Amino acid sequence: MTALVQVSDLVKTFGTGEAATRVLRGLRLTLETGEMAALLGPSGSGKSTLLTILGTLMKPTSGRHVMLGLDLVAAEDAALTEFRNRHIGFVFQFHNLLPDFTALENVIFPTAVREGRETAAARARGRDLLVRMGLADRVDFPSAKLSGGQKQRVAVARALMNRPELVLADEPTGNLDRTSAMQVMDLIAEINRDEGTTFLISTHDEKIASLCRRQIVVGDGMVTG
Repeated sequence: MTALVQVSDLVKTFGTGEAATRVLRGLRLTLETGEMAALLGPSGSGKSTLLTILGTLMKPTSGRHVMLGLDLVAAEDAALTEFRNRHIGFVFQFHNLLPDFTALENVIFPTAVREGRETAAARARGRDLLVRMGLADRVDFPSAKLSGGQKQRVAVARALMNRPELVLADEPTGNLDRTSAMQVMDLIAEINRDEGTTFLISTHDEKIASLCRRQIVVGDGMVTG
């Protein structure tokens, strides 16, 4: 395997002076291409802050963050926006679907934003992903009428739409029953195996973590295991 993401001496401080809170304290982490890793740690350990930085939605106070050979700390905001759209997918605990859009329209939204319009190729890709997610009969269904498990599968498909190298998932099964959670994890494992997509999955669920080949433990702003 080759390194996809490398962060070193990562520090993130919120506030200044006496009100300053250091959330990340020199954190170091490498993610290899094709990994499926769980991110573990108690609330307040820095997991969400780390995911936000890895997703280029926030810059660290100091330290180094490199992905695909690009120094993302030094990159301008416009370059980060383009990089994020092309190379990083996101799955959240709350699926964040657009309720007035169909399942397919939600899935192809990232590509439509990049291209400035919907294309036949994007619709074909989106439809194929939904079929793989077991949602062939829900492609043109309003997302507001989908079940919780179905919505989360649509969110996974949306994260994969632009064929990102890295997908960051923040408690992706936190609001699902056990059966739906296992369906989502089975699909993530299938995509990881078939397409080589790297997944970093933040979770408090030991069962979900056990399905990942690597467990990364964060505590007090550093990787501890």
